[in-house]
Amino acid sequence: MTTYVLLLKWTELGIRNVRESPKRLDAARRQLEEMGGSFKDFYLTMGEHDMVAICEAPDDAVAARFAITLGMNGNVRTRTLKAFPEAAYRELIGTL
Repeated sequence: MTTYVLLLKWTELGIRNVRESPKRLDAARRQLEEMGGSFKDFYLTMGEHDMVAICEAPDDAVAARFAITLGMNGNVRTRTLKAFPEAAYRELIGTL
């Protein structure tokens, strides 16, 4: 499985209905699980982004489909980062 960092910002609709956010998170977990992925961690954050999710997905296509699905709901906008674990980082740098 590949790890992805999702940076999330509430839209105007999402913040207006913020009390429903935990239910939306639960639904997002189920959606990702149905696609073959999972949430590793989730954080409410302060600063440029409102939330950060660390997720795993079988491939980039699943991660993209999940991020698009979140955006289609209209409550958040996402920015997705593909994350390489330390071992992969060391291997990549070692090949330079």
